[in-house]
Amino acid sequence: MSKIPILVIAGPTASGKTALAIELAILYNGEIISADSMQIYKGMDIATAKPTKEEMKGIPHHLMGFLDRDKDFSVADYLALAREKIAEISNKGKLPVIAGGTGLYISSLLDNVKFDQSPGKSEIREKLLKEAQELGREAMLQRLFEVDEETAKTLHPNNINRIIRALEVYELTGIKMSEHKVMSRCEESPYNACVIGLNFAQRELLYDRINKRVDIMVQKGLVEEAFEVYKQGGLKTAHQAIGYKELIPYFKGEEPLEACIEKIKQETRRYAKRQLTWFRRDERINWIIMDENTIFENIIDNSKKIIANSISL
Repeated sequence: MSKIPILVIAGPTASGKTALAIELAILYNGEIISADSMQIYKGMDIATAKPTKEEMKGIPHHLMGFLDRDKDFSVADYLALAREKIAEISNKGKLPVIAGGTGLYISSLLDNVKFDQSPGKSEIREKLLKEAQELGREAMLQRLFEVDEETAKTLHPNNINRIIRALEVYELTGIKMSEHKVMSRCEESPYNACVIGLNFAQRELLYDRINKRVDIMVQKGLVEEAFEVYKQGGLKTAHQAIGYKELIPYFKGEEPLEACIEKIKQETRRYAKRQLTWFRRDERINWIIMDENTIFENIIDNSKKIIANSISL
């Protein structure tokens, strides 16, 4: 069976993935599928850097702004929808372009991971949730390190849902989540993927872009958007999105706005560093390294060369 050609644009936040994906979708008759774990939610537009209608330039975008903020959404959920959209786009004779910075979404899609969809025992999950409230997230992550170090290394303490799920899987089956993933990769991927990654020769160039982008987000109404989410009690999900949780002290009158905005910049820089750590492990990525003199046309030209050497379109 012939594999479906797909194009993947990956990299840290503020690296220019969205603009590149849109231009390449125009050039190669493509449609874009978001691979961003926060862009899936409704009403979280500015903080998650969703492209505007003008920026989309008429290119259809999928898996963006479709889910209520109080809904849970797993990697398995993402894979099911992304695979469905890839098939739809390909069947129309168009190129699926996956663009985003959520490394787990991208690697799971490329590795053709089949997640265990068996429901957990609610009493085990409830016990773990209670322990997380009592002991804290760091303690739960440390517990996971003791039984499944490989999975624990990929998780941040804030990602308590996945920490608990990994502990739950181990308690239910006696098998580590990392071992489940290895077993789930036995089936060959149905995709012929060209993966392009964006990064900068100097880390400070990326950090400067992040700082400037946060300032632009504030100008566009980030504080007002975050306050609406805060008022509506949408922090079940939004607490994971950088740009919301950092503003809560301002809304409560505990911190000045300037300090909270600086915190957003700091947390975004840290997130970009974590993204790069994840992506650097993936040898499939063809990196385009930019510096202060790199112009967008050069990035397009480099991308075209990579695509020509990777997949037949």
